[in-house]
Amino acid sequence: MLSALLPDAAADLARKGDTAGLAALIKAGLAVDAQDAKGNTLLMLASYHGKAATVAMLLKARVTVDLRNAKGQTPLGGVAFKGYVEIATLLLDAGADPVADQGGSTPADFATLAGKTEILALLQSRRDNAAQPTRWFSKLIGWVRRS
Repeated sequence: MLSALLPDAAADLARKGDTAGLAALIKAGLAVDAQDAKGNTLLMLASYHGKAATVAMLLKARVTVDLRNAKGQTPLGGVAFKGYVEIATLLLDAGADPVADQGGSTPADFATLAGKTEILALLQSRRDNAAQPTRWFSKLIGWVRRS
């Protein structure tokens, strides 16, 4: 599937954290999941550069939270390496996969490599919570198995 090409000017706004400028471009029709030549999206660029307000706006604009770049990395992988706990929390709250393969590594691998223990603990807690079914889900599975 081909996505729209991300204009350099929009990519620069994401890197700089110009939330208002990006919001105006999106309102004018910029595709929120547009990718540059390396497959990076606005969310990937804003996340990697530590722009939490811009990340929050993009998530509200319904970006695809786990859209991968050409290296197979998601925004959460970059954030885990950089150590931005606030942004990692935003991404995880929006549904980012805490154990997504990032081209042979996981976000936890990147956090470990970079010595980001707070991110590692966050990823561990989200992975553990995700692995435990809710009581409602358990009841549903039991009902389906009996049918």
